[in-house]
Amino acid sequence: MREILINPNERLRKKSRPITAHNLKQGKYDELSKEMIKIMLAKDGIGLAAPQINEQVRLIIVNTKEGIMVFCNPEIVSRSWKKESEEEGCLSVPGVTGLVKRNYKIEVTAKKLSGEVFMLTAKGLFARVIQHEVDHLDGILFIDKAKKIFRKNNERKD
Repeated sequence: MREILINPNERLRKKSRPITAHNLKQGKYDELSKEMIKIMLAKDGIGLAAPQINEQVRLIIVNTKEGIMVFCNPEIVSRSWKKESEEEGCLSVPGVTGLVKRNYKIEVTAKKLSGEVFMLTAKGLFARVIQHEVDHLDGILFIDKAKKIFRKNNERKD
């Protein structure tokens, strides 16, 4: 199983490249997505972006109430005015959490591994996880947006 890149690592700060329709048609990312799911579940995560395992492509995995979803080339096309501040953590930033303000509701378009385009509306935690993982695709970590950062021993770091 691949290792998750840990901050600070310059590869976490790179912008990921889009996945081509040709590569999806050939099933090039089927194995990568299966591996990402295994890693996410083994680490008790609720989301994982390909750059976190050193794959610079626009692919994220999100664990939802309905099951695990794969998003290829996700794009947030609409964001609610309403925002909420909640505590977030990240597998690439172990031992640290922070309060991050994010849109409560979003609309996202993406492709399935089959290449089929889909659109969905996400609210609450589901929307938060998608936004967090899409940030990874753009080289952004939650600590870049956090208003308050806490270490595991609850020590506050502003």
